[in-house]
Order: sequence, then C-alpha cells, then structure tokens
Amino acid sequence: MRVIYILLLPLCLLFAQMAPGAALLTDLFHKYPEYLCAKKGGTCNFSPCPLYTKAEGFCYRGKAKCCI
Repeated sequence: MRVIYILLLPLCLLFAQMAPGAALLTDLFHKYPEYLCAKKGGTCNFSPCPLYTKAEGFCYRGKAKCCI
C-alpha cells in the first residue's frame, strides 16, 4: 500500500504546482483553429462569409475563413 502512495506522490506534486504542471500540460492539449472558431460560435467556410457575419481568423491552414 505504501508503494502506491509513493508512486502517486510525484503525480500529485506535478498538479499541485501550477507553473511546472501547466507548462507540461499545455503542449499536450493544443487547440486547433477550427476548434477555437467553433468555440467562439463561428463556422469555417471556404466560400465568402454569409450576410451579417464577419471573418475573424482562418481555418484549415489558411484555406478557409472563420465567420462569426
């Protein structure tokens, strides 16, 4: 039982400290522009943006526009 606690201790210390833990985890969960566009409430369009929307950023490696 002590072995389990000894193995869990470094994991707890990693997540307890924000700076080192956050630096390690930010690279693991990279957000793609398509996800960020959808999170803002927009859509990725290859054609021009529909009426009453504006282009804010790009999707699919710059081939499409993020219309919000």
